[in-house]
Amino acid sequence: MRILGIDTATGASSVALVESRRLVASAGRTGSRDHDAFLIPAIDFCFAQAGWHPEELDGVVVDVGPGLFTGVRVGIATAQGLATMLGVPIMGASSLDALALRATTGHRYIWAVVDVRRGEVAVAGYQPVPGGAALDAPPELVGYQQFRGILESDAREILVVGDWEALPGSVLRGLRGVRTGMPRYPSADALAEMVVAKVGRGEFGHPREVRPFYMREPDVTLGSVHRREAGLWS
Repeated sequence: MRILGIDTATGASSVALVESRRLVASAGRTGSRDHDAFLIPAIDFCFAQAGWHPEELDGVVVDVGPGLFTGVRVGIATAQGLATMLGVPIMGASSLDALALRATTGHRYIWAVVDVRRGEVAVAGYQPVPGGAALDAPPELVGYQQFRGILESDAREILVVGDWEALPGSVLRGLRGVRTGMPRYPSADALAEMVVAKVGRGEFGHPREVRPFYMREPDVTLGSVHRREAGLWS
């Protein structure tokens, strides 16, 4: 199975071509802006490096979030356009799942963290299993101190991965049994690896069925509501 992975949901962007869980080509950069300017040249670069033609793809996978609104939208729109043009399956995947898959943990319980700004993080808990991680605590949106409370109440040895550097220092300071580690950002190759088997089994949807997983209303929508409630417009 030849899969194109696209990830622009967080503070980094990446593209990868994977064949049966083997990474064939990849491109990436750090920065939460100009995803659209990065994506198409990066995809072209990966195809040139792999020596593949787009028509040889078996599927496309894209990070649907949680993450940054603009990045999620750009990634999904690009993936939908390519899948429709090439007539190949498309799947959405979680940034939190991708972080957990790449976590170097051993026996430690994994908490994956994605910074969604405005004092909140998206988090999910995972049990390490051979070859990956199994979702144990479903994704939720929490404040910084609320996340500290979650960690404090967990007696297990814990590894925190993802956007932990975006947390105030007080959140993780002094927590016994808690370590931080890599990866900092989800990656397109992890997304592709996660869905190879599903694409092979035909577990995919129509491009229009891939939807963002924001976990809250976009900032522009919230701002509009607040202004309307303040009587600034009707």
